[in-house]
Amino acid sequence: MKEFALKYGCNPNQRPARIYMRDGSELPLTILNGRPGYINFLDALNSWQLVKELSEATGLPAATSFKHVSPTSAALGLQLSEPLKRACFVDDVDGLDDSPLACAYARARGTDRMSSFGDWIALSGTCDKTAARLIKREVSDGIIAPGYTPEALTLLQTKKNGAYNIVQVDEAYIPEPCEIKQVFGVSFEQGRNNAKISPALLENVVTQKKTLPGPAVRDLTVSLITLKYTQSNSVCFAAEGQTIGVGAGQQSRIHCTRLAGGKADNWQLRQSPAVLELPFIAGLPRAARDNAIDVYLSEDADDVRGDGVWRQFFTEQPRRLGFEEKRACLSKIEGVSLGSDAFFPFGDNIIRAGRSGVSYIAQPGGSVRDADVIAECDRLGIAMAFTGARLFHH
Repeated sequence: MKEFALKYGCNPNQRPARIYMRDGSELPLTILNGRPGYINFLDALNSWQLVKELSEATGLPAATSFKHVSPTSAALGLQLSEPLKRACFVDDVDGLDDSPLACAYARARGTDRMSSFGDWIALSGTCDKTAARLIKREVSDGIIAPGYTPEALTLLQTKKNGAYNIVQVDEAYIPEPCEIKQVFGVSFEQGRNNAKISPALLENVVTQKKTLPGPAVRDLTVSLITLKYTQSNSVCFAAEGQTIGVGAGQQSRIHCTRLAGGKADNWQLRQSPAVLELPFIAGLPRAARDNAIDVYLSEDADDVRGDGVWRQFFTEQPRRLGFEEKRACLSKIEGVSLGSDAFFPFGDNIIRAGRSGVSYIAQPGGSVRDADVIAECDRLGIAMAFTGARLFHH
């Protein structure tokens, strides 16, 4: 297939629309089911690059959940603890521990379930039956992977009444070294971002605390590769082999950090007994539970637990999870890693990161206030590496 006609572009009024190879060669993908759209393919091609690079860098299977050309999360195929399984709504999935790809997607989907609703999925390896069973029951637009087992393909082809978008990518495909796009009729050309993210980028530790243990190196690698395919400005928190909070597309670095930190805090709190033991009514849809948890953890908790409304969600009225209790829970967190796609201009980013248990940071460096940022890390006992690599993505 050398080109594929799309129903429309980003919006219904943007026609005609198609994907094709400028040199007339075959597209490096096959549509096995459905009819993906313009934004679907943007998500598919960006998400595939992320999981391919993440798997190559770590030697582990990887998955990501993508929405509007940015990842909600990316994760490696590590087994989940029992509390994390419950928090991700996958404690009832048989055989999950035997499928690293299913574990990777369970983590990626479970990180920010509000943002992942209706996502695009990318898997670094062949989709197996367990991963397909997990995907089948979630609301999503489509999936890209280098292959599918017959059982997995049959399961996915029944999703959305047979219209689910399933794309198979040629994992051996290597794109041209230059990429071109147009804006307002003007052509832009640049070399592809082939910057290699590896532990070598983390050798220049500029803080008093110099040690980056193995798990931190892994998590910083996950964070930086995720940032490489996230709309800038962006900041990414990571822990336990997955991103736990992505702050994308903000004009201010501190707003990136606050957004990502808030999502990371919610990921931690979702695993607390107060949330795991919420008395949801039987049969409440998964999306409704996600929304209720998100509101319950916010300042607007009474919108779901208050008098007159709690019966829509719970069998009994949940107690309020107060600010002090949430802070007490989060104050025990440590060992979280943070990556930034560009330098931190002020120490306020470090202060906010510290509130979410960040112990390790990787950022390019190069700000006129680097000394102030380093001093803030030293005050909080955070190790920070200057990578020298900016990772803007637009």
